[in-house]
Amino acid sequence: MADSIQYHRVSDTPELVISDALYSDYQFEPHYHLDYHIGLVIDGVQRQQFQGQSVLLGPGRISVMPPGEIHDGSGYDNSAYRMKTFRLSPALLDDYAEDIFESNRDHDFGGAMVENDLIAQRLLSLHRQIQQTRTLSSVEVEELWLSLMAPLLSQLCAIKPKSVNGGLSTLHWQQVKDYCHANLGSKITLEQLAALCGLSRYQFLRRFEKTCGLTPRSWLIRLRLEHACLLLRRSDQSIADIAATVGFYDQSHFNRAFRLAYGVAPSAY
Repeated sequence: MADSIQYHRVSDTPELVISDALYSDYQFEPHYHLDYHIGLVIDGVQRQQFQGQSVLLGPGRISVMPPGEIHDGSGYDNSAYRMKTFRLSPALLDDYAEDIFESNRDHDFGGAMVENDLIAQRLLSLHRQIQQTRTLSSVEVEELWLSLMAPLLSQLCAIKPKSVNGGLSTLHWQQVKDYCHANLGSKITLEQLAALCGLSRYQFLRRFEKTCGLTPRSWLIRLRLEHACLLLRRSDQSIADIAATVGFYDQSHFNRAFRLAYGVAPSAY
């Protein structure tokens, strides 16, 4: 059985991308996103690892990964599975959260597995409607979206990210992220990042991995790819220009890294 992965852009909402995929051989290595991912398996089972635990995602369960949450994904017992996802920007989630909650409620939470067959079925219905219409702003679609986000966000807001002991301080971690975002198109070295924190390269490497679960190199490649995803759906730049903008030294390197991360070429995203 061959893998089949399709991404669908939403014409009136560039802050949202949906996908529909059948995974047989493809495996997600540990990675993160810059936006929120809501995933549903409709056939088969996916095994996920995040926050030091291994969980199974099957029909009736909903996987919600906020920005920065390190997780992976593979077929359970070497079997194929079919999965649908919503990929929505923090700005889009903020917009709906402000509509749903009367107060400026904090919706910071860690990765979560939500067990709710009713919400899962309604999310699948919403996914089908968006896929068919390519729009989010129609009355029917937006009504369903808001009615689903309310109970889902209410449950998730009670879940807080776990703190990390022995890693980078909150200030140093933010400084590293800010520096990488600001210099994404340039060469970034381990020495530069360690200097931001007043650490040796070895100290920085160990504390970085403790903080986020990836090496600096893996984390930075993912950051470049995630920004490339934003540019692919929001700009008219060529793929070669996007590759250069996010710091890849040539288009072929960018194409290989993108296909490895998302299962499709940049032109199919």
